[in-house]
Amino acid sequence: MKLIIKIGLFVLITLQSVAQPLPRQNVKGVITDRATHFPLPGAAVSFPDLGKGVATNEKGEFRITEIPVGRHTVQISMMGYEPVVLQGVEVNAGKETVLEIPLTETVITLKGAEITVKRGEGPVSPLALSSARQLNIEEGMRYAGTRNDPARMAQNFAGVSGANDGRNDIIIRGNSPSGVLWRAEGVDIPNPNHFSTFGATGGPVTILNTNTLRTSSFLTGAFPADYGNAMAGAFDLRLRNGNKDRYEMLAQVGFNGFEAAVEGPLGKRGGASFLVDYRYSLIAAVHALGLSVGTGASVPKYQDLTMKINLPTKKAGTFGVFAMGGLSNIHFIPSEDSTDLYNTGDYEVLTTSNTGVAGITHSINFSPKTYGRAFAAISAAESKTDNFEMEAEVRGKRRMDLDYSLIRTSFGYRVDHKFNARNQFSVGASGEKMQLDMRNRRIKDGEEELSDMVNASNGAWLGKGWMNYQHRAGNDLTFNAGVYGQYFGLNGQSVVEPRFNMKYDVSKKQSLNLGLGMHSQLQQLEVYFNESAGSLTNKDLSPTRALHAVLGYDLLLGERLRFKAETYYQHLYDAPVERRLTSFSMLNYGADFGFPDKPNLMNEGRGRNYGVELTLEKFLHNGFYFLFTQSLFDSKYQGSDKVWRNTAFNSQYVSNFLIGREWTVKPGFSVGADSKVSLAGGQWYTPFNEIATVDAGYVVYHEDRAYSMRNDMYFRWDLKFSFTWELGKTTQKFFIDLQNLTARKNIYTRTINVETGKITDVNQIGLFPNVNYQFTF
Repeated sequence: MKLIIKIGLFVLITLQSVAQPLPRQNVKGVITDRATHFPLPGAAVSFPDLGKGVATNEKGEFRITEIPVGRHTVQISMMGYEPVVLQGVEVNAGKETVLEIPLTETVITLKGAEITVKRGEGPVSPLALSSARQLNIEEGMRYAGTRNDPARMAQNFAGVSGANDGRNDIIIRGNSPSGVLWRAEGVDIPNPNHFSTFGATGGPVTILNTNTLRTSSFLTGAFPADYGNAMAGAFDLRLRNGNKDRYEMLAQVGFNGFEAAVEGPLGKRGGASFLVDYRYSLIAAVHALGLSVGTGASVPKYQDLTMKINLPTKKAGTFGVFAMGGLSNIHFIPSEDSTDLYNTGDYEVLTTSNTGVAGITHSINFSPKTYGRAFAAISAAESKTDNFEMEAEVRGKRRMDLDYSLIRTSFGYRVDHKFNARNQFSVGASGEKMQLDMRNRRIKDGEEELSDMVNASNGAWLGKGWMNYQHRAGNDLTFNAGVYGQYFGLNGQSVVEPRFNMKYDVSKKQSLNLGLGMHSQLQQLEVYFNESAGSLTNKDLSPTRALHAVLGYDLLLGERLRFKAETYYQHLYDAPVERRLTSFSMLNYGADFGFPDKPNLMNEGRGRNYGVELTLEKFLHNGFYFLFTQSLFDSKYQGSDKVWRNTAFNSQYVSNFLIGREWTVKPGFSVGADSKVSLAGGQWYTPFNEIATVDAGYVVYHEDRAYSMRNDMYFRWDLKFSFTWELGKTTQKFFIDLQNLTARKNIYTRTINVETGKITDVNQIGLFPNVNYQFTF
């Protein structure tokens, strides 16, 4: 009876919402110069389908009232700048729509010439001309199967693979996910995931909150000089500002947890603003009520917080204060089901993971042509794991304990100066003080007592600097030439890396881009402090290095249909390998839970990645969009034995097809359907040595056959249905995302019984319904 009443109330509210007059909302924002971030007064902002428009004020700001809810086209134009057209801008009743739009100054003004920039076509960074794209958060949230996770959104792009339902690691072009640089508000940040482990850049649940993010840049190779100490790519995230004119609130519940957010003005309206968003684990909350959530006794508990304060001043620029972080823990209790994803065999495991970053930024326009930005931040990552025997005769015996913390204090400054429309110079420098405290004890294979693997409390400095010169020979040809350098204080290792990229518009519909560069990445700090016989045998390791080359082609097949192709080659060298002849290489690590305890490493490993990537994208128009990406690649490496082998990430092909449609049932009420099909080659793995495992009583692999066996291909079909209600000054959004609709048994890992030698496959998630409800007001 209660259920019937709830359904009746739900229908009544829905009918009431669609029967009322169509709600309206304000659209506001700021128009700036792309190179210098200087506000542009006098720019024309219009809604051509409504016949409404305004000009920006002296601060580059605009505000248009009484815009009907729904999707609209927005046009921006200004004399001397390339015009911009934004398609499918969403306007909701519960929240003002805020747009931040950069314009590019024209080099040569031709009468009647028009350049149209569509949403999602380019990166936010003006220095990135190849292997880069914009991640519009609103677009990404439409995609089926993403769980409102930016990392999973990026896995739909060409050159990126995930193929792991339990983790959101970003594997770019066959590189280790540890080669990805995470950056927020211009600050390099630690692994932004709950249950993260040292050495990894992914995790099961993201700390990043899509409700607090704005359009960001995602780069997949040959990135420009302002990104360094990374091998694979960079994810440059930006937090949005809170509403400076009125208070707005959000309540949400879904896979990522129960969520509450509030934003609004600080002091006088129209000036400073704040934004605070908090989430708590849905699974933990449901379990606390005594309900089963399908995880048995192993319940993941986590919470996270994101905040930003924006403080503009009359003469001193703008100050920003931001923070994000998460706390997480889980207690793994052995299961009798060997195929259980959370099964830990005969061991009880307690693990805790905490991470966070807080910082302050200051940006200022010294003049219409010069922009400066400073930052200072502190970040921390902590991971603790205890592993106990559960067998009766040794119950409670500690098998392993790990206590790891890394604190980084960083600061930096950059300046962008535009001499004229053709020439721009950018320069920046930063420093990091890293403090590692780590104790890793475990019982080695074949032994009975705990041994110290790492017992370190050490610090190190890292200094970085870069400069870039951009020249625009015309509206159709742009060059970037730059150099990046860094110095590692622990061992005195330094690198200097030239970078170059260019873009040439062959015609209004075709363009070519080229990216070349040297890139490097330090080893994880715990690798340098790995002790052997009381000595830091890895202390003098140099960074792993790579040469990147990318050639791309873009073709507009219509006003809203784009084809893109890129081919690339990466030569990797100076990768750490063992001094004795083995198949080991650090190029294969980064997606596991932790890094290997390997002393006496040397920089003599090599690798190579090459491939081709295709994208066909239909931008949202009249409620319809699709995205098809195809990646074909090969990723190989050499250990100290000089044998070429597949890397652990060499799936060789990845195909994604996303398609979606929105329908306006009645004014103020719309429904949507989104579908995604993913297909990827199976990952390579090293087979167990069953006989040696049984004889030794611990797991032994066929190391001479490293990465010679392959999993079956990965396949997943996701189907998502969404509903949006506009009621008065509130917006309600609901979706159900049916992930792995065919219940495909994609393999997660394999385990072996050390007593019998029996090998068991552990599969990833089956059919998983992800439900999410959001209320903004």
